[in-house]
Amino acid sequence: MIGIDIISVERIIKMQERFGDKALKKYLDKDEFLLAKSPTTAAGFFAAKEAVSKALGVGISEKCGFFDIKIHKDSQNAPYFTLSKKLIDTFQIVDTALSITHDGGFAIAVAVLTTEKAVVKKLWH
Repeated sequence: MIGIDIISVERIIKMQERFGDKALKKYLDKDEFLLAKSPTTAAGFFAAKEAVSKALGVGISEKCGFFDIKIHKDSQNAPYFTLSKKLIDTFQIVDTALSITHDGGFAIAVAVLTTEKAVVKKLWH
């Protein structure tokens, strides 16, 4: 399953100007907030969470909230994400991948999720 999202960095800047850090805390937990040291990074994290929810086919909703998806960075500063147990169990997620890029005032994220069903299907074909 693949999801993609794009967001204007300016949108995040305007949200912060209007609501302060409270705006970011609507979709970032405390660890993510500390990682997002710039509006560009915060925009990338927003796009990543949207891309993951789209890959699940439900969007940000009752079935998948912003805090069911957690963005991290590895030792090379590459982004990756983890999911809540609820999402892993409901959608039978077995593997994930994430790419975030920034250009021309936009942040774009692509998320890939593999389910048990997809693995079984691949093994049988």
